[in-house]
Amino acid sequence: MSIGKCALVTGASRGIGAAITRALVDDGLYVIGSATTDKGAAQITEALNGSGEGIVLDLHDPESIAATTTDILDRHEEVLVLVNNAGITRDNLFMRMSAEEWSSVIAVNLESLHGLVKPFIRNMVRARAGRIINVGSVVARSGNPGQANYVAAKAGIEGFTRALALEVASRGITVNCVAPGFIETDMTASLNETQKATLIDRIPLGHIGTVEDVANAVAFLAREESAYITAQTIHVNGGLYPA
Repeated sequence: MSIGKCALVTGASRGIGAAITRALVDDGLYVIGSATTDKGAAQITEALNGSGEGIVLDLHDPESIAATTTDILDRHEEVLVLVNNAGITRDNLFMRMSAEEWSSVIAVNLESLHGLVKPFIRNMVRARAGRIINVGSVVARSGNPGQANYVAAKAGIEGFTRALALEVASRGITVNCVAPGFIETDMTASLNETQKATLIDRIPLGHIGTVEDVANAVAFLAREESAYITAQTIHVNGGLYPA
């Protein structure tokens, strides 16, 4: 059984985020999914078919975050599950990386968590229950050339997860991170067979993961059955990087 009646999933219009919304709906939650455009939000609403809604959220903009979180909590007081999935990449070798490429990734992937998580933490503290699940990445542990900004943000998310979990554990709130490895998404779909084979050779289980593999881990952490798990990073990577 999931905690509460309602969940917010950021970055829910496609890929891992869309799979997470489906998994949480299957567990009986009303799911609010965020997108960066009106079109994306409308697609989420249509896909959820009465079991949730899509909203527009700009994680670059603290004012957008504040207005959106206030609106959500005004309309849905029982948002006790928060999944921070949204993120961006701006890949480049660090010596060539512009200040904008660095700061935009840090702002969206990491800095936005301050404004996004804080209002929901207050709500969870009052309820003395809650689940916060942050989506990280295997690269936070393994590193990846050309992604110093993204790796730094994802490593920061793991540290944030551990610290926040210790602060709110006494209120019945758990905070965990799910770190995917290579997952079948739009990005991997664009790879040729040789590139895919090279990736698969690195994975002990011998195949690329699915978005459902990640969503199932998130859904478990949103349930009451996971109540004794907090401050952890759950690795969903087929053994690619044993942590």
